[in-house]
Amino acid sequence: MKIDAPVIFCTAYDEYAIQAFKANGIDYIMKPFSRQTVAEALKKFEELKNRFSSSPRFSYDTILDLLGKKEKSTQASVLVYYKDEIFPVKMHDVAMFYIHNEVTHLKTLKGEDYLLDDNLDKLDQVTGSEFYRINRQYLVNRQAIKSASRFFARKLIVSLTINHKESIIVSKAKATSFLSWLEGSGV
Repeated sequence: MKIDAPVIFCTAYDEYAIQAFKANGIDYIMKPFSRQTVAEALKKFEELKNRFSSSPRFSYDTILDLLGKKEKSTQASVLVYYKDEIFPVKMHDVAMFYIHNEVTHLKTLKGEDYLLDDNLDKLDQVTGSEFYRINRQYLVNRQAIKSASRFFARKLIVSLTINHKESIIVSKAKATSFLSWLEGSGV
């Protein structure tokens, strides 16, 4: 039987205490019990009832809305490595970040390719809403996307404004979110 209400157990058997708390038990009074032990258990019930019945400051929906609408903090540039040099590339010049042979790369809108020390998870946190994490391998700038086409089983294939040898596939689970982001109405 499913018990939805809080329960105060009054018993002579201490071996059922753990089971009692799994069945919404808020107190476990052992016999012989007194007025004081019953009063303390009822006081505990009232305190819990008052604490949880007061209306929360934010509803769950409000919190989820805030989390969904929170803008990612945008980093101005990212450091790249080329031969013996390390130099910044402005975020608005980046076409995409991608993984190839377990190494993170940056490709600019001009088609230049550089190596990075950062991983895509970290980059996803600092790129802002102009970038979308298409899959585990690609984080793409909206400016670098020419079009998206339907692909097998409700997936999408992305065409870029720059040359890139590999196909970039959006899973069917992310397709709706990606299209919403692409039109500018969500992340």
